[in-house]
Amino acid sequence: MNVHSPHERRPLAQSTARRDAAHFIDGAFTTGTTGKSWQNLCPVDGSAIGTVPEGGEAEVDAAVKAARAALDGPWGSMSVTERTDLLGAVADEINRRFDDFLEAECLDTGKPMSLASHVDIPRGAANFKMFTDVAKTVATECFPMPTPDGAGALNYALRRPRGVIAVISPWNLPLLLMTWKVGPALALGNTVVVKPSEETPLTATLLGEVMNKVGVPRGVYNVVHGFGPDSAGEFLTRHPLVNGITFTGETRTGEAIMKQAAHGIRPVSFELGGKNPALVFADCDLDKAIEGTMRSVFSNCGQVCLGTERVYVERPLFETFVARLKQGAEALRLGRPEDPATGLGPLISKEHQGKVLSYYRKAVEEGATVVTGGGVPAMPAELAGGSWIEPTIWTGLSDDAACVTEEIFGPCCHIRPFDTEAEAIRLANGTPYGLAAAVWTENLSRAHRVASRLDVGICWVNSWFLRDLRTAFGGAKASGIGREGGVHSLEFYTEMTNVCVKL
Repeated sequence: MNVHSPHERRPLAQSTARRDAAHFIDGAFTTGTTGKSWQNLCPVDGSAIGTVPEGGEAEVDAAVKAARAALDGPWGSMSVTERTDLLGAVADEINRRFDDFLEAECLDTGKPMSLASHVDIPRGAANFKMFTDVAKTVATECFPMPTPDGAGALNYALRRPRGVIAVISPWNLPLLLMTWKVGPALALGNTVVVKPSEETPLTATLLGEVMNKVGVPRGVYNVVHGFGPDSAGEFLTRHPLVNGITFTGETRTGEAIMKQAAHGIRPVSFELGGKNPALVFADCDLDKAIEGTMRSVFSNCGQVCLGTERVYVERPLFETFVARLKQGAEALRLGRPEDPATGLGPLISKEHQGKVLSYYRKAVEEGATVVTGGGVPAMPAELAGGSWIEPTIWTGLSDDAACVTEEIFGPCCHIRPFDTEAEAIRLANGTPYGLAAAVWTENLSRAHRVASRLDVGICWVNSWFLRDLRTAFGGAKASGIGREGGVHSLEFYTEMTNVCVKL
């Protein structure tokens, strides 16, 4: 992977990255026919980045039909090697245009370039590389069987592309999570229509330029911008020629999409909300636990599906842990994305800032002790229009408090003591969600024992966000349906046909 070291960069105000988004349909950029658009605002200072066209039923229909035509035409007739060679070229072109993608991503999200240059953009390219390997190397199955006449029969499996895939991606890791879906979908022979978040339209648009540059046939990759209800999102999920829907976002939105998917019995792959716990045992390596929890709570301003909002600490370590995490939170530097010293960027929007602040107020109303934070920081005048928020830590809330049970998606956590391993497991599992967890202990037996009892899709031990892309990824309970990653993506992005040959 091409990983850029953080270094002094030109201010985003002087960026040459694409600023006006456009639909990308059948290999061409267009503003569509609705005449509707909105201003894309930078969360760093509230300034206007550019305009985004809103797609309607006509744009969605054109994109889906272009995807279907590509599937039935040049893309569908390519060999696996031809397809994967093209997708490898896509990854190389993303890396060649690394700074363009980096600046577009940071304009949309406001996140530190030091974070995006190590995570978002390299993973965006790696998602294409890794899934080309999966498509080329994973075998199907073959079973010989006896027959009454003694001649026998042979059963073998064929994997076929599912068809046109609707990809609805979120705003927190726009390129990474979009290509996490587009990469395997295309590698396995499908075509896609992407509806990126209305908050972060730029890198999905920019990827259209890459597709054209390397020669991906028109219609294979399409982008339609818009919102959810009565807009591009709803029109896409209910389109009868869409064969599968993959979505990352809020559980409530997933429920709405699932109702649309029921028409025509289309399969879904969902990674939804979470209220993820960290379990910190007294026998942990405290320095590792603090460093890891700082990342899991505050990375990307807390806007990470896998982030930690509930921290349970064994009682002998509780006071020390709270003091150390407070010290770390107060040392975080808020600032511009291009500043290498920036440790925390803004929230994605003023609307989301309002939501997070409402939880900050609710925590106090419910009796929390505010260890640090709890409001909007004082920022320089040129940044005052941004969506800034203080990193926040609470203690003292009841287990049924809103800030302990509901996903906030901000740089905050509640820390609670526990006394026994069984209590820690009960507290961790006491939620409708089940996306991720982190366990901090140097006791090998305890690590295996606790991890096996947590109702989550992924459990880290003495680490966080350490990802092997070959492994199964997804949520349990209200945190999702299905698994993607490595061979597990085959289950959603392909249909299996068994061929039985009488010998």
